[in-house]
Amino acid sequence: MKFCNKDISKASKNVSKYAQAEIVQSGDGSHTIFLPNLNETYHSTYGAIEESKHIFIDAGLKTIINSHEEINIFELGFGTGLNAFLTYFEGKNTKINYITVESNPLKESFYSKLNYHKIIDKDNSKEIFLKLHTSDWNRKVAFNENFTIKKINDKVQNIKLENNNFDLVYFDAFSPDLQPELWTEQVFRKIASAMKINGILLTYSAKGSVKRALKNAGFKVEGLPGPTGKREITRARRMV
Repeated sequence: MKFCNKDISKASKNVSKYAQAEIVQSGDGSHTIFLPNLNETYHSTYGAIEESKHIFIDAGLKTIINSHEEINIFELGFGTGLNAFLTYFEGKNTKINYITVESNPLKESFYSKLNYHKIIDKDNSKEIFLKLHTSDWNRKVAFNENFTIKKINDKVQNIKLENNNFDLVYFDAFSPDLQPELWTEQVFRKIASAMKINGILLTYSAKGSVKRALKNAGFKVEGLPGPTGKREITRARRMV
């Protein structure tokens, strides 16, 4: 999950205080959100859009889109909505069912100022980005015949996920150092059970403890070259 003290009521139990958050421009011109007292950002300062495309779209969605008529995606950490936004346009000719969980949604004062729709300048890009944020929580919303989204306002530990359902998982929680409770074997086992055999999980973290937890949860793990500023990312495939 991503946190912003200006717009949420409670942070992770491991981080009790957040300084005033700021919207800043990353290296590719797209925005990210900076948490000054943690020296952390929601996305890479080298390029927010570049990072999300590299990890979740190029290493994930694009690898399966031509072999699936319908794709079920689970995202842990809706955050700025960037991953869902990119997925909508990249997968516009494929039926995509998108489920995401976020315990601390951004308020309008933040998401309305993000510039992703100006950079991904396609038909109705602004309307689509805003609709991703303004659509109702906790119910399935259809954008068109090919894209539906259900945003769940809760913690992943509390929700029930359908078994053998997801083809693709975007694991985009806050860092393992700040939210270690989300990067555990227990959480990965829960997600694995909700994935189809050979389903793919992507995450920006290449930390050894994360890879071990994934392996113990039944995933085959591989390291891939990362985007600008990051040496490696992790792609994991559910095997059992």
